[in-house]
Amino acid sequence: MKEKIHPKYQSATVTCACGNIFETGSTKKELKVEICSNCHPFFTGKQKFIDTGGRVERFKRKYGME
Repeated sequence: MKEKIHPKYQSATVTCACGNIFETGSTKKELKVEICSNCHPFFTGKQKFIDTGGRVERFKRKYGME
């Protein structure tokens, strides 16, 4: 690697919109995110599957799966 061309890698504080704060490494000192593993539906198990406008039923009818 060439010297003096890479940004400084340092410890960073990440703040989520849900209030969770944790440390990681980054080229920036502070990061603000909207979603993290504490509040993301995949990790919390509160995942919601929304069938907007009967898309699943239409698919099943179209391909004879009903």
